[in-house]
Amino acid sequence: MVARIYKPAKTAMQQGGAGTREWVLDYEPASPREIEPLMGWTSSDDTRSQVRMQFATLEEAVAYATRHGIAFRIDEPQKTEIKPKAYADNFKFGRLDRWTH
Repeated sequence: MVARIYKPAKTAMQQGGAGTREWVLDYEPASPREIEPLMGWTSSDDTRSQVRMQFATLEEAVAYATRHGIAFRIDEPQKTEIKPKAYADNFKFGRLDRWTH
């Protein structure tokens, strides 16, 4: 079973970076989910898909996976450029964009 080591992305609802600083080790599903015929719930035989471990650094996550013999794949986070914005820039004299209203 292969594990995936990655840094979670920011949520679309907030600008803060809470929950994105730690590295996460998740197992990829070994079997597909099935729909139970009686109740209609989705179920799976794979209990490892419920395991989610967090590590402070990438090296700790890789060391844990190698120590326990877990095959893993590393997904590096994409670098995003943060552009500071100010409300006063909307009324700047040398503004490059046109007014929309």
